[in-house]
Amino acid sequence: MGSATVIAVAWLVGGTLEGKTTAPTSTTSTPGNSTSPSGAASVSGTFDGATESTRYGTVQVKIVVVAGKITDVVATKLTDQGGRSVQISNRAAPILRAEVIKAQSAKVSSVSGATYTARGYLSSVQSALDKAGL
Repeated sequence: MGSATVIAVAWLVGGTLEGKTTAPTSTTSTPGNSTSPSGAASVSGTFDGATESTRYGTVQVKIVVVAGKITDVVATKLTDQGGRSVQISNRAAPILRAEVIKAQSAKVSSVSGATYTARGYLSSVQSALDKAGL
């Protein structure tokens, strides 16, 4: 795809996050990985990414693919070591989700202030894309 966009998550050290954003928790896709001679466009299903270890815990996502396009990314596990890390991950996950869907790729910029979460998240997305054959 094209060039990546720089994304930022603003937060105050020692402060609180305004509002609460969480990653989506469910999908309505049909599992499976069927491919045909037409290639990636026929791939549909839910694909689990690898569990990625980070300094602040593990990250794992699953992707939902319909007709070869990423339609959803669900964070099934986000960093959980330390309250601040949880806040950062919960704030970064929806941004990463939107960028992956927009780019139809794991090749998006990291989220400023959420480097470990972003690396684990995008690596797990790439693993899921590899399983899907995309």
